[in-house]
Amino acid sequence: MHFMITAGGTREYIDPVRFISNASSGRMGYCLAGAAQRAGHRVTLISTSHMQPPVGVNFVGVESAAEMFAAVKKFFGKCDCLIMAAAVADYRPVRQAKNKIKKTGNMLTIKFKPTADILKWAGEHKNERQIVAGFALEDKAIRKRAEKKLKEKNLDMIIANRPTAIGSAQTCVEIKMRGQNWVEFPRANKTTIAKKIISLITNI
Repeated sequence: MHFMITAGGTREYIDPVRFISNASSGRMGYCLAGAAQRAGHRVTLISTSHMQPPVGVNFVGVESAAEMFAAVKKFFGKCDCLIMAAAVADYRPVRQAKNKIKKTGNMLTIKFKPTADILKWAGEHKNERQIVAGFALEDKAIRKRAEKKLKEKNLDMIIANRPTAIGSAQTCVEIKMRGQNWVEFPRANKTTIAKKIISLITNI
């Protein structure tokens, strides 16, 4: 199979030196890419992270949500499975200042607009042979919210996790595949969890 995996938190620039982002390290995406590569699959890793990519994967570096969307569109038709592990910003500034914004002592208001929903786009454009899996980071009503995302975005798999996964080498996840019951993986190293996820996908 050819896996396309996204990783890391996007950066949405306010001016040339400032941006909004999130605390995602990209570790889960990199573990997934490594697990898929070790299992003998081809891997395209699209990432904002500066971590060293696994040996043997096709690495595509991006920064913003728009850049990630463009890269996903470029490679989507060539992949058998997309796993959106990246923490893509939900909003970006309406305008990016050309020069550094100077401190004046006054209040500063910045308007934001929604970014493109990459996962929803993939769910709408996948063909019969393609698998699209997404992550749902939730702090309450985890299964209910994740299952809603699974249905609304026309996904084949949703991987639900909690904020405690951010920046940690370990995580626990709950996984639901379309038409199947929830499967829960207790807290373990992300490398171990990634191997199990890749195994589940290849057996769909």
